[in-house]
Amino acid sequence: MFTEQELIGALRERLFTAVVGDVLDKMGYCRQFLPQAIAPLRPDMRIAGRAMPVLEADVFDEIADQSRGPLGRKSFGLMIEALDDLKPGEVYIATGASFNYALWGELMSTRAVHLQAAGAVLNGFVRDAAGIEALNFPTFCRGIYAQDQGPRGKVIDYRIPVEIGGVRVTPGDLLFGDREGMLVIPGAVEQAVIAAALEKASTENRVALAVRQGMSAREAFDTFGVL
Repeated sequence: MFTEQELIGALRERLFTAVVGDVLDKMGYCRQFLPQAIAPLRPDMRIAGRAMPVLEADVFDEIADQSRGPLGRKSFGLMIEALDDLKPGEVYIATGASFNYALWGELMSTRAVHLQAAGAVLNGFVRDAAGIEALNFPTFCRGIYAQDQGPRGKVIDYRIPVEIGGVRVTPGDLLFGDREGMLVIPGAVEQAVIAAALEKASTENRVALAVRQGMSAREAFDTFGVL
């Protein structure tokens, strides 16, 4: 059994999403990558941490005086509460909004850094990109767009299951992202996935050495079972 520190350390230092994704495929979990458009703000950013899902919704007035709902008169809905509830090693992962405004920015990143969060994943846009990059806070998103969330969206719930591109994300799932994609590793199989991924990575290193020394692709595959 890996400890939490060993799990996160293996993802950050020894693995990459391609090999972990291959292992998930072999185990029958064939839809664990989030949409390809969700990418690191800066190519060298990597995320490994526990999911803290956040559910967004579009609104059409920041303050709706006639609202019958509990959040109609509350700017940003529960966004501030969700941000302040981040625990060390968690990833703020938000979805549910349209692509009409940014879901994350520099000040949110500053607070998340103080709380020792592991990163942010947005099924949408971020703003204040230079400030986020200066903080070196791992952030994955669909791109950059300065338009503010204030009069356009609210957080309506958090620490609940969400879906992004058909991929279910539940609180505490292991998230792993690099420049080639963002993966959701279900908690029920995370130990087996990491063990198999480390073995596969080791095997691929042996294959690479054999191929560099002249072994054919056919022979390499027949010998090692990977290519």
